[in-house]
Amino acid sequence: MGKIFCLMGKSASGKDTIYGKLLHMAEPVFKRVIPYTTRPARSGETEGETYYFRTDEQADAMERDGRIIEMRAYHTVHGVWKYFTADDGQIQPDKENYLMIGTLEAYEKIRDYFGPEHVCPIYIWADDGERLERALKRERTQKQPRYAEMCRRFLADEQDFSEENLEKAGITVRFENRNLDDTLSRILDYIRWEMTPASNA
Repeated sequence: MGKIFCLMGKSASGKDTIYGKLLHMAEPVFKRVIPYTTRPARSGETEGETYYFRTDEQADAMERDGRIIEMRAYHTVHGVWKYFTADDGQIQPDKENYLMIGTLEAYEKIRDYFGPEHVCPIYIWADDGERLERALKRERTQKQPRYAEMCRRFLADEQDFSEENLEKAGITVRFENRNLDDTLSRILDYIRWEMTPASNA
């Protein structure tokens, strides 16, 4: 039986870097789950690699067809941006192991859709001051930095990943990202344990 590992955490916690490193390891082998979004592509993002970029009209059509597993809509300073996971044939948990990035809400809906026996959360966190420094540094590399949106996202994370919401979602394992190599090693130990038949008994 395969597993869907959902990486999540506040913005600039390091989850994107960890995600990339896990995908490029020789073992364990994961298939990627590429999410969808209606926001504009950022510098360096490629269609079908980082996201599938869709218009609002295309997203609405997918929702009418019953193809959306979970969707989040954010009222940003640039308008409403939607992020979603679709039942588009990418995920077949009976056959493969998958790795994806999502929010706490997305994890809960994916868990409910595929079943808790198939879905494992990986919650990454880092000191707020360090996250803010990382986010600012990243935003400065963009052709058109969106500092207001960066601040909105930073503040929204405090509510989205509140202790109450984490407890309600059943998140009991956390990985503090102080040192990337150490964090990656602990996450790999957790993943390998979850993949063993004994952990599923």
